[in-house]
Amino acid sequence: MADDDATRVRKKVKAPRSKGKVGQAADSFSGAWRYWIRWVIRKLFLILFAGVAVSLLLVVLLRFANPYLTYYYVAERMRLGEVAREWTPIEHFSPEVAQAFVAAEDANFCTHFGFDIEGIKAALADDGRLRGGSTISQQVAKNVFLWHGRTWVRKGVEAWFTVLIELFWPKKRIVEVYLNIAETDEGVFGAAAGGRHYFGVTPDKLSLLQAARIAAVLPSPKKRSASQPTSFVKKRTRQIMAGARTIAADGRADCFNSG
Repeated sequence: MADDDATRVRKKVKAPRSKGKVGQAADSFSGAWRYWIRWVIRKLFLILFAGVAVSLLLVVLLRFANPYLTYYYVAERMRLGEVAREWTPIEHFSPEVAQAFVAAEDANFCTHFGFDIEGIKAALADDGRLRGGSTISQQVAKNVFLWHGRTWVRKGVEAWFTVLIELFWPKKRIVEVYLNIAETDEGVFGAAAGGRHYFGVTPDKLSLLQAARIAAVLPSPKKRSASQPTSFVKKRTRQIMAGARTIAADGRADCFNSG
């Protein structure tokens, strides 16, 4: 009797079914898919980590070393064959030069952390397009570390470098680099080269009027001239001179003034 019961129990217990070739193929595909997803995630993480590390290293290095070669500078030199630039420490400029350029491009430079939110709002044109809302820190990030363009990817990387620059560079260093990389005429880079090019004077002899005239050609140095100013450039020069005096008087130039 006991043997009959055991036989019936064994009959009720069914052997597990084999998944067959289709099931095995599905499991194999699922495993391979999970492997590739993990591989891609690991590679993306490594790329991100390397990008962060390299960007940190570059920013820290260029706090002390001058960025003689930039993407745009090299591109213009290849296009034109010859360009003018003379790297000049900020102490070798007359004080009016830095004041004029900051007043022209980013009057609140000393009071923000790389992004002037109010300035961006004020720069919105009537047609809704952003017109000249970049701070000096953003312009340095773009011109020293990146390529020119308007893609969201480039703008995102620009924002990252802007944060790093503000973290690791003194404000005075940011202005110094800007004064040496800003294009002041076609194939002319920096305020020092611009002063010699337009007025035949050394950086320490540039007057407020001359510095403001050079700054007035920004951000369109290929279309405007400091030596042959249009009515717009003359008007802009007067505005910059007034702005330079204002930021010197109200303390907004204190973070970069040499004296």
